[in-house]
Formats: sequence, C-alpha cells, structure tokens
Amino acid sequence: MVYYNHYKKVETIILYRVSSCMRKEIIMKQLESDKITALYCRLSRDDDMAGESNSIINQKSILSKYAKDNKFQNIKFFVDDGYSGTTFTRPAFMEMMELAESGKIGTIIVKDHSRLGRNRLVVGQLLEEDFVRLNIRYIAIMDNIDSSKGLNDFLPIQDWFNEMHAKNTSQKVRAVLKSKGESGISLANNIPYGYKKDENDKTKWIIDQPSAEVVKEIFNLFIQGHGTCEIARILKEREILTPAEYSASIGIKLSSKPQELEHQWNAVTVAGILDRQEYIGDTVNFKSTTRSYKDKTRVNLPKEDRKVFKNTHEPIIDEHTWNIVKQLRGNRKKYAKSGKKSIFSGLLFCYDCGKKLYFKSPISDKKAKEHYRCSSYKSSRASCTSHYITDEALQSIVLENIQKVISYMKSYEDLFIKEQLAKSTQDELRQISKNKKELEKAKKRFIEIDNLFKHIYEDNVSGKLTDDRFRNLSFNYDKEQQELKIKIEQLSNEIENKEKKETDITQFISNVKKYTEIDELTPEILNELIEKIAIHQTKKINGKKVQEIDIYYRGVGIISFPVSLDDIETTIEKILNKKTA
Repeated sequence: MVYYNHYKKVETIILYRVSSCMRKEIIMKQLESDKITALYCRLSRDDDMAGESNSIINQKSILSKYAKDNKFQNIKFFVDDGYSGTTFTRPAFMEMMELAESGKIGTIIVKDHSRLGRNRLVVGQLLEEDFVRLNIRYIAIMDNIDSSKGLNDFLPIQDWFNEMHAKNTSQKVRAVLKSKGESGISLANNIPYGYKKDENDKTKWIIDQPSAEVVKEIFNLFIQGHGTCEIARILKEREILTPAEYSASIGIKLSSKPQELEHQWNAVTVAGILDRQEYIGDTVNFKSTTRSYKDKTRVNLPKEDRKVFKNTHEPIIDEHTWNIVKQLRGNRKKYAKSGKKSIFSGLLFCYDCGKKLYFKSPISDKKAKEHYRCSSYKSSRASCTSHYITDEALQSIVLENIQKVISYMKSYEDLFIKEQLAKSTQDELRQISKNKKELEKAKKRFIEIDNLFKHIYEDNVSGKLTDDRFRNLSFNYDKEQQELKIKIEQLSNEIENKEKKETDITQFISNVKKYTEIDELTPEILNELIEKIAIHQTKKINGKKVQEIDIYYRGVGIISFPVSLDDIETTIEKILNKKTA
C-alpha cells in the first residue's frame, strides 16, 4: 500500500510536469502566432526601368498569395515606394525593424532577395546576425530562400551580384541625367515655387500666377530693406500659404512631412527663394549630386561645375531686380546691438581699404550720434583709418545728390545718355574686339582638341600609338581643354558686361523716372538706384574739415552733371568734338 501511494504520487508529479510543459508549449505557440508576418515591398526609381514585374502592386499580389497558401497569419504590409536598395534609412523598413527589435515580428517575407537591399555587407549582417538574434524567419519567394531550412553558401555571391546591379544601374541613370542636363532640360525633381508644369509639355515650366505673386512680393520686401526673418514674419501675419501648403492645396504630393502649424514661413525658405536663379528665366543644372550609389546624401556642387541655360522659360523676376538682390545678399550686414538696422546696409565701403563700413547705434551714450566706421579700423587700428561719418550727414548728402540727378534727368535726358555712352572709350571698344577674336580662337581650339582625342584613341586601338604615349597626350590635351573652358567663360563674361552698357543706361533712366520727387530716403530707393557708396577719410583743407563721398549709381557709376547753363553748353561741345574726332 505504501509502494502504491508512493508510485501514485510520482505519477501525479510526472503528469503535472508534462501538463505544465504542454501548457508552456501551447502558450509559446500562441505567442508565436500573435507575431506579425511582415510582407515587405520595395521599389526604387531606378527599378522603374525593369517594368511591371517589380511594381508594388505585383509584389503585393505575390506576397499575399504566398502568405495565404502557406497559412501565415497576422500579416502586415511594409512598403517603401521610391527608395534605393543601397540605403537602409527607408521609412517602412525602419518601422519594420523597430517592431522586430521589440519582439513583435516573427517572419519577414519578400518577393525576391534584392527587395531587402542591395548592400551585401548590411544584408549579410541582417541574415547572419540580426534575424538570428531576433528569432526571425526570413523568406525570399522567387529565390527559394527560407532561413528555417538553412541559408545557401552561395547567398553572399548573390548579394554581391545584387550590389553590382545597383552600381551599374546608378551609372546608367547618371549618364541619362547628364545627357538630359546638358541638353537644357531641368533636372529639378520639384519645380520652383511660382511655376507649374505645362500640361502639353511636362519638361516645360509656366508661371503659376497666385504663387508667382508671392515670389514677387518676397523680392520687393527684400529690396525695401526687410531681412529674411522679417519677411517670414510678414508672410505669416498675412496668413500666406507656405510652398508646401500651397502645393498640397492644389493637389501636389510632396515627400516631406506636412507642417503641424499653418503659415509657418521661416528665414531658410525665404532665402532659398531669393537665391534661385530660375526666377529670371534660367535653367540651372548640376547644382548637387549624390556621394555614391550607396550613399544617397546630396552634396552641393561648386558653381563652376553647374550649367546655366539662359531664357528657357518665362521669368517671374526681371534681371535688374535679381542683380540688386544678389548684391544685397552678398553684402548683407548684421543689425547693430541696439536692434536698429541702417538704410545703407550693404552699400557702404571704405574708399581706401575697400572693406565694409559698420553701423553703430549708441545705446547708453545719448549724446553720441548714429554713425559708420571702417570695419578694418575696428578690428585693427593699424590697418586703416576710421572713415567716420554720421548717419544724419550721410543721409543729407546722398538725398541731395539723388535729387540733383532726378532734376538733371528730367531736363537733359538725351545729354545724359550721350555723356554716358561717351564713357565707352576707343580703348574699351578695341578691347571688346580683341576679346571677341580671342574667344573665337579659344572655341576653335577646343573643338580641335575633341577631334585630336578621337584620332589618338583610334591610333592607340590600332597599335600606331603606345599606351604610355596615349596617356601622356590625353593628359596634356585634357589639361589644355580645361584651361580653355575657363578662358572661354571669362572672355564671354567680359564681352557681355561691356556690351550691356547701353542696356544699363536705359534701365537706370527707367528707375529714376519712377521717382519724380524724393523728400526722404528709403532702403528701396537706395537699393534701386545706388550700387555702392565709397567713404573717404576726412581731410583738412585751408583749416576746414572736408570729406569726399563717391556715389556709384547702378549701371552707370559716378554721375558728374553740370550745375549751370554755361557748364551744359561746354559739356555738349565736348561730346560733339569727341564724336567728330
């Protein structure tokens, strides 16, 4: 009886333990069945070339059928549409891996192995380390890969081929883009705010009137003296839609995340608009590139590597306004410590050292006047002199000078034009002619080198030219061609600048006519009419302090005009004598 009871207890204990293990197994199976079966789809822009077989719809169809046929439960799709396989910062992939790290994913299924990625090192780590650590089953349907059955030894070789495919595809895409960009077709993924695609020709841009008006207003506000932060604040207060908001309002999908708050203009967005050359009707290609086929981070290219095509579409901003803004952006100055900003910001320069003058608005000393000093003198008194001038005195001098110019232009416009054109001396004209001849010579030589390249290549292939000789000649020709490229650009710019003199005069007259009477200076007036002001150091002449100021008007330089009828007659006589000489 004792033995019976003993064995009965032992049996009970065994049965309990077996039952406990079965319960644990059932629980584990239940937990496993609760895990997500991740159906991952990926399509890059480069894969578009491969046709329907790689489409997202096709991938989803194959994955759904496989999951159903093999009784996978709790399925969830993760889709990265338009992402390269060489990068792993894809939104859906990152979401899937976050769930995997938290133990919520049991199986990952892809249509084919290349959908997971095309970087052999990262893919290798995922399969051999991460998925093993996370107890994730990996299946690639078309490649017959199932990690539960073990991984094929040839899989790393397949990963290498997948990576090489990405590299070759990237090279092909780059070649296509280069050809497209050099033909003058814009390479911009998103067309600039203010434009829209022509319905009849998707490669062409046409003006989108509502947003174009905002672009014009941004340029006008900047010329009026408002900084980028101020402009952003003004646009926000007026409840003007940001470029992203406007695109969304007309049904254009953007890759960027929508803003949480409305009308959130910022200085960066405003500055980006002010810096876009496309607004004067030009196409600018090759502004940036990716680091490599693996690293899709975009880096800006230097200006000399960019290609500009003039007058490819209707401009929103005229070139005169663009040049003013460009100059002001290059010469922009900080606010004074008092928070005040000078109306002469970006226009004042030291006559002697050429450096900018800084604006000083005293805070504590109430007797001190707002004034300007040479920035070189501020940093090192040995490098220059102060070139001190008060804001009050400068405003008075400049206002008087502008008033004289306006009065002179009203009465003697024809005389002014003749006088300005007379500044183009015979020496300048001869220089233009010389530059044109040099330009033609350089262009001709550039074409000759292209032909020489073909000949030496053919000679090298046929055996007439050794490899060493070919390399030396190629190097020398390439070097010469690069030098010619720089020279052609320089000469073209010089000729263009000299020949647009008459256009500049006409533009200046048009600007002056906008202001019939000026009683007070504004940043808009100054920026519209004046290119720069050079301040001389104060001198003592006959016991009196004298300070010269050179006012360079935009497009015409320093204007010297007669002050009496006799002076006018003398000026006319001089011009006529020059003409007949």
